[in-house]
Amino acid sequence: MRIAIGADHAGFDLKQIIGAYLRHLGHEVIDKGTDSDAPVDYPDFAEAVSIVVRDGVLICGSGVGASVAANKIPGIRAGLCHDTYSARQGVEHDDMNMLVLGARVIGVELARTLVDSFLAGNFTGEERHRRRVAKIQGLEQRYGKTA
Repeated sequence: MRIAIGADHAGFDLKQIIGAYLRHLGHEVIDKGTDSDAPVDYPDFAEAVSIVVRDGVLICGSGVGASVAANKIPGIRAGLCHDTYSARQGVEHDDMNMLVLGARVIGVELARTLVDSFLAGNFTGEERHRRRVAKIQGLEQRYGKTA
């Protein structure tokens, strides 16, 4: 699977670890930066990851800013997750396509476990879930990119 990954300066170290982990699992990783821990702005990396592929991992200090920014991109359903249930259920029920992690909130082992849960999930396609995702898409259409 092709997976894009990106982070701001606060998430740089964890991005490097998770990128290596994903490669170890056999995934093609598209690293959209940042390339150091020098201060940068997380919206730039949320956009860079979101427009490359529709499956990705974003990391910033808390995960909140990257999640907010990524969800401004039409077609992105980003979820900030700190537990395995949410990481998998977000994919299965909400067709989540972007996992967001807070590098200052979780440790490396939990981050790996969350990535595993995210990747193990598959959208169920049940009618109620399709209906809800369609409503999300309707919100994007009604309110546009600036919502």
